[in-house]
Amino acid sequence: MKIKKAGIILKQGSAKPRKIATELTKWLANKGIDTVIDKVDKDLDILIILGGDGTLLHVADKASRYEIPVMGINLGGLGFLTAVAAKERFEAMELLLAGKMVVEKRILLKTKLLNPSANSTSSENYLYALNDIVISKGNIDQIVKLSTWADQEFITTYKADGLIFSTPTGSTAYNLSSGGPIVQPRLPCILVTPICPFMLESRPVLLSPDVTLVTQLAGKADNVKVIVDGRFAWNMVENSQLEVKTAKKPLHLINMPQKGYFEILRNKLNWGGSSNRTPKLRSKKSD
Repeated sequence: MKIKKAGIILKQGSAKPRKIATELTKWLANKGIDTVIDKVDKDLDILIILGGDGTLLHVADKASRYEIPVMGINLGGLGFLTAVAAKERFEAMELLLAGKMVVEKRILLKTKLLNPSANSTSSENYLYALNDIVISKGNIDQIVKLSTWADQEFITTYKADGLIFSTPTGSTAYNLSSGGPIVQPRLPCILVTPICPFMLESRPVLLSPDVTLVTQLAGKADNVKVIVDGRFAWNMVENSQLEVKTAKKPLHLINMPQKGYFEILRNKLNWGGSSNRTPKLRSKKSD
């Protein structure tokens, strides 16, 4: 990969990212590469995230719009998206410059409130999510009713604590803890998962990435919020409509070549249990 200018995004409130950023800046300068800190500009060739998944999520929108590849170096907790370990940072940079890193295209969702209420700000512009868009109830003693359509075809009215619209990348986040499926990131689709549904037949669905989803708050409910990648976006009131669709530009996410998706699942989420050993695949004998 040809890199002339790199951006480094730091996790806030910690000294370690800034120390590593200083090391990386010197290392990149020795390679003839300029760096900027905590800026996402159109002329960047790469964004290096020093932090956790939350730090990456906060810049995913701009990075995708400007088509800047993103590499996450995990200095946080889980590090599912920032899959490069801190001790691997210089190895990863060498592989990157040699063109040996894996670049994956991750779809984003975009959303807007079609008829904002008086106590919500206007949503003429879309907000973007790499993981998920969540409609969440505010009061513990109520359920919300959300009538939902795909390309104007009625799906159902969900009676639940809320509703999750997720990307395949976000399938291992809130979607998974709400009973939704794990989806390989390379499979383009939109997941719709009810949160604690009132009826057992309300199951998660996988939809084409080309559909336009609209969900309407049916009936009165207090303090219903729209959360976009963990950040509050709007309040919904009775008959409020939220539109969700796939964004035009994906995020280009860089990963180590030797790390497969299911290996990350096993290591980060303990998928399959701690005693789940990797067996050797016997080669098929030729006829």
